[in-house]
Amino acid sequence: MPSINQFAYVPNSTYYQFAYGGSIPNMAIVNLPSDANLARWTMLNDGQHYRFYCFKGSTNDTLYQAAFNPATGNYEYGFQSIPELKITGAPADADASSVSMLYDGSTNTYRLYLRRLGDATVLYQFGFNPATNHYEYGHNSIPVLHVTGAPADTDFHRWSMLFDGSVYRLYAFKVGSVNSFYQFGYNPQTQTYQYGHESIPVLNLEGTPSNSNLTSMALLYGQGDYRFYFQTL
Repeated sequence: MPSINQFAYVPNSTYYQFAYGGSIPNMAIVNLPSDANLARWTMLNDGQHYRFYCFKGSTNDTLYQAAFNPATGNYEYGFQSIPELKITGAPADADASSVSMLYDGSTNTYRLYLRRLGDATVLYQFGFNPATNHYEYGHNSIPVLHVTGAPADTDFHRWSMLFDGSVYRLYAFKVGSVNSFYQFGYNPQTQTYQYGHESIPVLNLEGTPSNSNLTSMALLYGQGDYRFYFQTL
């Protein structure tokens, strides 16, 4: 059964710690369809629910959605969720080998991001349209965003995003590292994600369990806490 290990940011530090502050250490993801592609996944918190997403099989335009059920301690497919979501209008060179999402509480918009093939410093932005139940390219969104100032050893294959109510943030691991990752903040004056902008430039993990799948990650901000996730092997 798939599951996720949960870390939380330790205030006034430069690290996330596994199970910090009473966080639930590990949570199962249950009832997903058999073709759920767990290699392409992400998470967000919308102020009410912690949510988990992954692609359907080999598709580039269909996501499955699960949410955390406090009564069971599991992420459950379809719980308080639209079970299946569509991504529409994606540019031809959008790279769906990975995905990130966040909830923009300032505009009440769920947002989805794909990288550009061949240039991971270019992000395509989609917004959820409740009239269609689709994530639509450019809906209530700046369609194209750029990432600037990234260190040369930034691993954009392992990345995630969140919104904490004041700053939109992007994270990516340091190449070859399983403990250190870089932080970028969105600068509205330049409309770019800038390395270290209103951010701790380098963050670290402590206490990573040995069963963690280190090939991808997810982050979110919810109920006042920054959280980090690995899936388990």
